[in-house]
Amino acid sequence: MTDPIELSRRERQIMDVVFRCGEATVNQVVAALADPPTPMAVRRMMHILEEKGFLKRVGEGREVVYQPKQSKQGIGKKALQHVIDTFFGGSLDEALAAHLTERRSIPEEELARLKALIEQARKEGR
Repeated sequence: MTDPIELSRRERQIMDVVFRCGEATVNQVVAALADPPTPMAVRRMMHILEEKGFLKRVGEGREVVYQPKQSKQGIGKKALQHVIDTFFGGSLDEALAAHLTERRSIPEEELARLKALIEQARKEGR
């Protein structure tokens, strides 16, 4: 699969629609986009997304239905790793520190979840 960072703005918008719907036809994507291009242009972009490995076709009558080939979380992890590698030299702690220092307040539940994840990673030897 191609790097998620290599998606154009419009390709990301299309992927957002498909993720939100779970699956979508060209016409459904056109209806969901603000200021959409023509259906033919969307069809072409969805075909390109299929070639890049982001979408897969699912047969359903005359109209082609597209589904994500990978979970949003999986693609998000790859994109996040790319950001961490590019802007933080691969350092997760620097990326997290930068994120946390920018936030004005962090809910206690979120802090507890972060602590639990760190503890789990320690126990699993990661």
